[in-house]
Amino acid sequence: MVRIIGFFVGLGFCLVLAIAFFTGAYNQITNPPAETAEKEFHLHPKPLALESNGPFGKFDRAQLQRGFQVYKEVCSACHSLKFVAFRDLKDLGYSDAEVKAIADQWVIQQPSINPDTGEPATRKSVPADHFPAPFANEIAARAANNNALPPDLSLMTKAREGGAAYVHSLITGYRDQPAELLKKFPTAKTPKGLHYNPYFANLNIAMPPPLVSDGQVQYTDGTKPTVDQMGTDVAAFLTWTAEPKLERRHGIGVAAFIFLLVFSVLTYMSYQNIWASKKRELAHS
Repeated sequence: MVRIIGFFVGLGFCLVLAIAFFTGAYNQITNPPAETAEKEFHLHPKPLALESNGPFGKFDRAQLQRGFQVYKEVCSACHSLKFVAFRDLKDLGYSDAEVKAIADQWVIQQPSINPDTGEPATRKSVPADHFPAPFANEIAARAANNNALPPDLSLMTKAREGGAAYVHSLITGYRDQPAELLKKFPTAKTPKGLHYNPYFANLNIAMPPPLVSDGQVQYTDGTKPTVDQMGTDVAAFLTWTAEPKLERRHGIGVAAFIFLLVFSVLTYMSYQNIWASKKRELAHS
């Protein structure tokens, strides 16, 4: 009796799923979703070739230092790196003295009040500190950015589909709205205070173009600072902030693959050696 009831219950579930599937398919065919500006004009990130790409990828230290320079001179005015400590910059090739000098350029707000002035107490950063936020709190950040909250960039290449390619395409992809878009979707005009960017999900982003011209950052290693080069370098740097142990992970992966390959060969040879005599006995029996 229980089996019969269970059978009919399962049959009912299958029937409900079938009805839901065919109803959804019918509605999709008869009433397809309306075309939107976002769906038609949104672009996927352009491929970005970095030294860290692929299973054997390694970071280009010179590029990471250039990317950090772009972050420091352009991005840090609005965006934080709360999961990165100054001492982590040693992985980019900076010496202890250089890391200390870099940290000294940032000011940390203390959770206390200066008894002499009544103002919030501050101090210079040290290598053990994490990069401080550019704003005291979310209210201050929104007030300075047209009510938009600049996201932290520490894990940005992991948080966005496309990773480093998305970052590069976004910060170098600002342009005027296409006439075709305004003709087809007259109500999709970019609102005041926003900026058209086809690589952003809804095409309009509050962040102004961060890289506006070649030479905006003067590289210390002599590399020509074009907008595309600066965008590539900061994307590489943010790849490192999101996964600083990438090279170690790749190395462990290669070692594990070699171990498993050798182990498989030895296992097969052992199998052949152990069972060879048994096979001959079976063949002659």
